[in-house]
Amino acid sequence: MLWTTEKEQLFIIKNAPIFGTSAGDVLQVIDVDQKTLNNVITFPPDGVFFVRSEIQVASVQRVNFQFTSAVLRGKGWEFPLPPFGQGWFESLYIDDEIRVVKDIRQDYLIVERAPYSWKE
Repeated sequence: MLWTTEKEQLFIIKNAPIFGTSAGDVLQVIDVDQKTLNNVITFPPDGVFFVRSEIQVASVQRVNFQFTSAVLRGKGWEFPLPPFGQGWFESLYIDDEIRVVKDIRQDYLIVERAPYSWKE
């Protein structure tokens, strides 16, 4: 992620030092074939917060999503959180490198395509 107005992500990134860490990679991992979307914030060396979603491609620009689970994980522990919400995002701009989206709450997200192989 290069930039966002999404309040929950910004809150988690800003307040990571309270838990003795800092945010690492902030990712949005989309698998159109598997119809999944994972929002991921890593907390090196061992922590991660991720929210799983199912997606449905509604149009060339719009993707609908429904959260299915969320987990906060550290070294040797895991705290599941209840899934909450559903919505959509629209790609306002997309090329081989950058994607700019606006979501149902009028938040914006700018992400850069990256060769990243994140595994749960």
